Amino acid sequence: MLDFTEYTKIFLSLFAILDPIGIIPIIIAFTIGLTAEKRARVGRMASLSVVGILLVALLIGELMLEFFGISIHSFRVAGGILLLLMSITMLFGNKEAPKPPPLPQAGEGANESHSESDNYETGDNDAGSSIAIVPLSTPLLAGPGAISTVILDAHKGHGLGHYAVMSVEIILLGITVWLTFLVAPWISQRLGRLGSSVFSRLMGLLLAAIAVEFIAGGLRGLFPILG
Repeated sequence: MLDFTEYTKIFLSLFAILDPIGIIPIIIAFTIGLTAEKRARVGRMASLSVVGILLVALLIGELMLEFFGISIHSFRVAGGILLLLMSITMLFGNKEAPKPPPLPQAGEGANESHSESDNYETGDNDAGSSIAIVPLSTPLLAGPGAISTVILDAHKGHGLGHYAVMSVEIILLGITVWLTFLVAPWISQRLGRLGSSVFSRLMGLLLAAIAVEFIAGGLRGLFPILG
């Protein structure tokens, strides 16, 4: 095992890379229009996903990358492309908003309407779940930088105690992400609908710039001559 100072440095470095405070504006942009209950669900799923992704990276991350023949740089380029696509959606907005289910007719047809309402709610939940995992959990939070850092830090020590301490640190980071999602709705409420719409497009532009940095960094790693 390492000493307390080294584990503190590992935690602070991972916190800086995840940057849960700095991602609050992007969280607001992706959760506009969701109810408090659905936002809470997205926050729980995102924090659990971050913990799961980083724990997998801690235990078998390097083996997985070697098995599939994938480098961290390739992973960074792929994450950047994914973020770029998401940012384009944020910049131009959704062309079609989801429509509410039809109201039940008197007498016949009530059962069919109830079934359609259930399907609509299930689809909405699936959409929230997908947002929580991609892009919020990965690549924005638990992205290539965090994954590669965990893999490298895992090799700094040996033994069950070392992996146990690092696992606790990852769980603490997950709790921090969850607290961030709790704060985001409070900020969003003070922006208003118009402010949130404008804010979403500004964050889309910022996200596009982050995506370009992801891609550029990955390409420099894959082709050192570009550096």
